[in-house]
Amino acid sequence: MAKIKHNNFIDTVDEVLSGAKKEGVLHLYAEDKVLTGRTIQIKGKEMFHFGTTGYLGLEQDNRLKEAAIQAIRDYGTPFPLSKSYISHPLYYELESKIEQMYGIPPIITKNSTLGHLAIIPTLIRDEDAVIMDHQVHWSVQNACQLLKLRGIPVEMIRHSNLDMLEDKIKQLTTKCNKIWYMADGVYSMFGDYAPIPELLALTQKYTQLYLYFDDVHGMSWKGKNGTGFIFDAIKELPENCIVVSTLSKTFGASGATVFCKNQKLRDKIKNFGGPLTFSAQLEPASVAAAIASADIHLSSEITVLQSDLSEKIEYFKSELEKTALPMIALNNSPVFFLATATPLTGYKMVQRLFDEGFYVNLAIYPAVPIKNTGIRITLSRHNQKEEIKALVEAMELHFPKALEESGNNLNKVKKAFGIDGIMLPTENIEKETVLKLQYETSIEKINKQNWNELLSKQSTFDWDGLCFLENAFTNPNCPENNWDFHYYVIKDQNGIPILATFFTYGLWKDDMLASESISLQLEEKRKQNPLYLTSKVLGMGSLFTEGNHCYINKTHPLAEEAIMLLLEQVEIVYHQLNADMLVLRDFEEDEQWNRIFHNHGFLKINMPETCIIQNMKWNSIEEFSASLSPRSRKHFLKEVLPFEQAFDIVIKDKLTEEESDQAYKLYQNVKNNNHAINTFTYPIEVFKKMENHPQWEFILLYLNNNNNNNNNRDQHTSLNLPVGILFCYKNTNHTYVPSLIGMDYAYAKKFQLYRQLLFQAIKRARKLNLNKIDFGMSATFEKRKLGATIIPKVAYIQARDNFSMELMGTLQNEDKTRLAN
Repeated sequence: MAKIKHNNFIDTVDEVLSGAKKEGVLHLYAEDKVLTGRTIQIKGKEMFHFGTTGYLGLEQDNRLKEAAIQAIRDYGTPFPLSKSYISHPLYYELESKIEQMYGIPPIITKNSTLGHLAIIPTLIRDEDAVIMDHQVHWSVQNACQLLKLRGIPVEMIRHSNLDMLEDKIKQLTTKCNKIWYMADGVYSMFGDYAPIPELLALTQKYTQLYLYFDDVHGMSWKGKNGTGFIFDAIKELPENCIVVSTLSKTFGASGATVFCKNQKLRDKIKNFGGPLTFSAQLEPASVAAAIASADIHLSSEITVLQSDLSEKIEYFKSELEKTALPMIALNNSPVFFLATATPLTGYKMVQRLFDEGFYVNLAIYPAVPIKNTGIRITLSRHNQKEEIKALVEAMELHFPKALEESGNNLNKVKKAFGIDGIMLPTENIEKETVLKLQYETSIEKINKQNWNELLSKQSTFDWDGLCFLENAFTNPNCPENNWDFHYYVIKDQNGIPILATFFTYGLWKDDMLASESISLQLEEKRKQNPLYLTSKVLGMGSLFTEGNHCYINKTHPLAEEAIMLLLEQVEIVYHQLNADMLVLRDFEEDEQWNRIFHNHGFLKINMPETCIIQNMKWNSIEEFSASLSPRSRKHFLKEVLPFEQAFDIVIKDKLTEEESDQAYKLYQNVKNNNHAINTFTYPIEVFKKMENHPQWEFILLYLNNNNNNNNNRDQHTSLNLPVGILFCYKNTNHTYVPSLIGMDYAYAKKFQLYRQLLFQAIKRARKLNLNKIDFGMSATFEKRKLGATIIPKVAYIQARDNFSMELMGTLQNEDKTRLAN
């Protein structure tokens, strides 16, 4: 199997967050000598604080502070011992008060992250399954990774998509005992809620369904005794529900709490819940502060605090409703989200609000989809109406300016978030530009000479090659091989080309860039449902072609403006087609393009490396051998050249019917054996059309008579059929392109069949006096040994949600396994 280097999720996230850090909106330091909760000082500037998650402001309550101070005096700083042995003297009182609040004995953990790690592996049995909302907190998703090591199915649905949830439940009901759905009560970025009534109804419909909620952002500001959003919504905790809440954030102290009705299960989690058993317990100061906060929650004061915050939330909402600002999930939670769509608009808006004296949070990938970047604004009781009103005024003033400064507009933002609304009149005014755009849906409407001058130096996408592709991939009855083509040529006012490219629209397998093990599992499911886990993609180039699909004259003063015009026009088509994903692919690493694409809502991921040979100046096999490195030369002389004599090599532009059938079978052999880049299998009609195109030819390898004696003859060789084939395209600009390969694996190892096919492509290109071979992706180790240069490539992806993005391979390979169980 061909090996490729997969993208690493950590690299992708690092790229995004490093960009935000450079813009001065992340990884900041507070400089205050004393914190009040109302203001915060950053880089010498005092700002009103609209970024806290201490919604009730209890972290500044003197009663909590004094309790913590006294606990340190009485008991020291930590109590360095596992809680399995003994809890420090304050723990019992805290547990008793929390039980009074909820009417259920709690399990107290160091924090919610460790709580999930303690609960989930203990709670979920080997015969169970898990379904996660895509936006459930990272700590829940991380804890579920441990389940996969035990072979437990871990599935994921799009955010609050109940139809998708029910489909998953139906798939798992006959295979699993309990099915656990995991979600947040209040989601930390958008401030929206889990659909509790609908979920409870599903538990009535499917008795195997159990619910697991992380409600840390719903705590204190909601519910009787401040028990949180979930307890307020369900009133009484059912047997099939577990809730994780917090003693930090709004509660004002540290730690987390876990609630379940089942005493036996509660004891099991406490007895052997990972971090509960082996980690240090909460410090005395944290427990004392939590006790003081619990006293407030158990008193009538909590309703006063909740009412005070609620009044400010309603005031903020009423002021926002007077504006045209695109706010998401404008409900009664203290979390608000201003949509900006692109990171660049988000940066500009945060910077402008900082300058006006308001601290807010940037919400960016991976916390939200890259195209759903925005500003998270959180309210607390510390905020006063005068600064709330001033914040709204600043937002209303600066949002249009941030849009204009970043080349964005309100209509684009609304499209990115699926918000219905009327486009503002000013947005109908097209931006003045001297650039001239030609957009076509067929290569035949593009000047052949002009296209070939710009884009014919590689792969099969010269003008004639694209005519072939348009013909070959028009298959209305075969959706996976039915493509639409979109061409863009941008020139300056003098007609000088600045940019040229093409896109195709069609179905991609979501695991195209995933590890082979994942693709093999998904292919089993596709035997029943061929289009399982596929997405509609508008992608630069096509799945048939490789190489740099976008010509850009980087020296032209309008190059960046041309890129911006392309993105604007492509996104129009993207939305018209309602595609799931937009992909710009096969670029070489370039800091300028990285910045442009990232700022406008694209994530960079590493693509498989591509291989080319450009040293074609040799005139004999000896000279070719001498051109290789000493190590590669040794390999060539031992593992490649001696096996050439085993084959009769035939080059044809037409195949007999038997050869054609055999060639397709050989192609299928390789396709079914190689899932390093998992695409759809091309229909035989594509190969038939190659025979009718003058620039396609076929290199066929037959075992010769010396290796075809009666002892090893089989049906293929007795019929004198090839055991290997290359499907090769002769590019109009002196490039040879072995696009596809077919092999009989019965002879692959013994006769070094794959290496021999590569070598014959090199010989053929030299004979045709072509100065370049485009060997494409995968198997870079083998191609390098025959003199290929390896070129790293990157792609830029924009998806409607992180769900689609992760499926396409931006997560680490081990994270992808949750999709295949």
